[in-house]
Amino acid sequence: MIYHVNGTLEYCEPGFCVIDCAGVGYKLNVSDNTYAAVVGHVGERQKLLTYLQVREDGVELFGFKTNEELSAFKLLITVSGVGPKAAMAILSLLTPDRLTMAISSEDVKAIAKASGIGPKTAARVVLELKDKVVKLPFTTNDDAISVASVSVAKGSNLSEALDALVVLGYSRPEAQRALAGIDPKLDVAKIIPLALAKLMK
Repeated sequence: MIYHVNGTLEYCEPGFCVIDCAGVGYKLNVSDNTYAAVVGHVGERQKLLTYLQVREDGVELFGFKTNEELSAFKLLITVSGVGPKAAMAILSLLTPDRLTMAISSEDVKAIAKASGIGPKTAARVVLELKDKVVKLPFTTNDDAISVASVSVAKGSNLSEALDALVVLGYSRPEAQRALAGIDPKLDVAKIIPLALAKLMK
């Protein structure tokens, strides 16, 4: 098993990158999030954690900038019907913490937005992983509190702001996280800009 690859980043494009280690160039399939983290460092030394897939028709290496993303990947491929490429598509759309929130809040639509992932597959991800995400290293009690803190009675200022953010195109977990910590006594007109400022960081 190849645990990680540590060498000079020679080439990088959406979907994969090449790292030279002692004269051997390793091609690693990467998510959009890992690509964004390394693309500005071509020619520099980079370390990516790896997952090696061995099949009858070939061998593929998948690279991850963080342990959190690798853990999320390993969890996703345990879902029936979700292979490595489907898992990478999901992680290209959602960071590990956002994926955790989507699963915890049963936000099937957020997961289904990933390339090649339909509603049925997204629903299966939620069903099979809802009880497992709490064991992941990037799942914290704060995340759970963030989701719960916005689950308030309909008609409240936070609830109205949540609905408004969803209408603007943000997923419910994203909106919930952005609203966490904002004073619920503020007017909706003041809450929304504060939440948007968090979302745009």
